[in-house]
Amino acid sequence: MTSPLRTSYTLIPNQRYRRSYRHSSKFSNIQDTDSSSLSTLGNFKALPLEIFHMVLEYLPVKDISILSLLLKRCTLLLPTKERLKYIHKILSEISCFKLSGCMDPLHCSGLLCYGMFLQVKTIKILSCTLTSGWDELECHRVYNFLCEMSNLTRRMQTVVRSARKLELRIRIFCRNVLLNHWIHWGDSAFWLTRILKPWPMVNQARLLYIIFGPASTLDGHVVWHKMIDGPTDETSLKGLADAIKLLYDTEAKEWTADDVISLVDELAVVPREWLLENSARLLILCGNNICFTFMASKAVNGRAIELARLVVSLALVCEKDLYCMDWAVKMMQKVCKVFSTPGERNNFLQSVENAFAHITMDALQSVISGDHEEEDSSFLNLFHLVNAQANFHKEILYLTMSSNL
Repeated sequence: MTSPLRTSYTLIPNQRYRRSYRHSSKFSNIQDTDSSSLSTLGNFKALPLEIFHMVLEYLPVKDISILSLLLKRCTLLLPTKERLKYIHKILSEISCFKLSGCMDPLHCSGLLCYGMFLQVKTIKILSCTLTSGWDELECHRVYNFLCEMSNLTRRMQTVVRSARKLELRIRIFCRNVLLNHWIHWGDSAFWLTRILKPWPMVNQARLLYIIFGPASTLDGHVVWHKMIDGPTDETSLKGLADAIKLLYDTEAKEWTADDVISLVDELAVVPREWLLENSARLLILCGNNICFTFMASKAVNGRAIELARLVVSLALVCEKDLYCMDWAVKMMQKVCKVFSTPGERNNFLQSVENAFAHITMDALQSVISGDHEEEDSSFLNLFHLVNAQANFHKEILYLTMSSNL
């Protein structure tokens, strides 16, 4: 490239000139900068859009993100908002970089490229080096700009009202553009907080399920009945568990433990009440701290019967998924200490035994009266439940005997 690239925009000016140029009228309007900024692209300006699109298809995502070095030089002196407008103007010429632009968003890398590009570009907006970190005010400006350009807030408002056509696009946009590229959990927590916090808790839970819940392997659409119809696997719950851990982390400053536990409680009834085994599996994937806090909350609020059924479900999941059963016993032992009186603790332990008996009888009744097609799965569930009860009580005996010897 020759002379067109060697303009004043590509040179880093002396520090004493930067402030005066930044606030001069020359850069106060994006329309005034389009022609001069585009001129710095040199021969790239003449590249047809179709050819540019073909080039992007052959480049890895990380290589595409390097193109932000070029735009950084083109827009070095512009304020953050104007630089974002400039980026949007260029990228919006390619439909795959828009929230609803691509005809096949599930198999398109457009939004993934946009997310990588935006991450690198925005970091350079905020500082001259990649190690300087984020300024929170600037982060808010970036998110607000994205919401404005993509009409994200209105689309989210529509999707929480069961607009199935938008679910996949909201899911892909939030994950590929806003959430998936950050190295540090604190950065991801910031963007997820921006997505969820403006909404009431019930909508937060629904959005969380839309973005991280189980999706069809065929068309990518959210599978709403997955948690209701029967036991699910860890893969279907891992995304939700990781998101919950992200919000519970100490770097997510806008979330208290009560906020996160309330969100988990609300999530377990989206779209209707989950099978309790699936709730237990989610809590196990969320880790010890969240699981205990969730259970302790039920103990403190007098929900001992619900808590007892949850203990049985935790034991069942440990049996099915080959977790150590002593974990479930020790978790119950820890929760017992939350009860304020021996009477409350004894009532809880009695409720656990009653829950084992009732759930086992329900499983047996399902085997006896179930349809022929469901007979095998019902019997297998009963088999796991009986083994779970035996192994659970075996660990209690070990614990009791070892402490008495």
